[in-house]
Amino acid sequence: MELVAGSYEQVLFGFTVHPEPQASGDKEQQQWTPVADFTHHAHTASLSAVAVNSRFVVTGSKDETIHIYDMKKKIEHGALVHHNGTITCLKFYGSRHLISGAEDGLICVWDAKKWECLKSIRAHKGHVTFLSIHPSGKLALSVGTDKTLRTWNLVEGRSAFIKNIKQNAHIVEWSPRGEKYVVVILNKIDVYQLDTASISGTIKNEKRISSVTFLSDSVLAVAGDEEVVRFFDCDSLVCLCEFKAHENRYFFPQPVCICVVSVNVIHGIIL
Repeated sequence: MELVAGSYEQVLFGFTVHPEPQASGDKEQQQWTPVADFTHHAHTASLSAVAVNSRFVVTGSKDETIHIYDMKKKIEHGALVHHNGTITCLKFYGSRHLISGAEDGLICVWDAKKWECLKSIRAHKGHVTFLSIHPSGKLALSVGTDKTLRTWNLVEGRSAFIKNIKQNAHIVEWSPRGEKYVVVILNKIDVYQLDTASISGTIKNEKRISSVTFLSDSVLAVAGDEEVVRFFDCDSLVCLCEFKAHENRYFFPQPVCICVVSVNVIHGIIL
């Protein structure tokens, strides 16, 4: 398994994570050992977004550029220059397309083979703070500092729906099946149903939320400005469990299925 993490120090770190089963009594426990694989210092300012597909890592930065790193060859593959302002979000859809958002209010669709900008959409009047692609690849959601939640038709490259919200949301995320999505505002998570486009329930965390990841279509992992990770059921809205992972706030760099990976902004990585 590969693990990548960006830093405030302008550097992208790559790790290969090896499972090491160990017998303990009658039960078998699995330990995970991260081994440093590569570092890449391409930006002149802190990293603000990271995305990966089967071969490439892309990083966005406050220096207004997107850099591409080839994990197979372990070399820099090039840079994308189109946005004005900090790159705030990057999302791959499969191996063919990359979508980026930035403080200039634009959402750009890139060909991830030729690395050309296929479409530039004026998405928000303020900054684009986050975006998420529907599992079908036909829709996307974005939130911005103009206090709107916008649905995008990616097939036609146009706006499909605009919903005004009372505060600036900083995270939006589809569930794995795409039947629901969550919108995060400070320490609150609103759960929406796709068929009604309305809120079916609200989850409140102890402190401000910095990252969410769906572990299944109903279970959501939540990390924030505190030491614990919490698992919530999006249907019953109850906290299923929580555990302490770090001494400071942290976030999930990438969704994972076989384990939860969290990155501490001060101390490093826990598996």
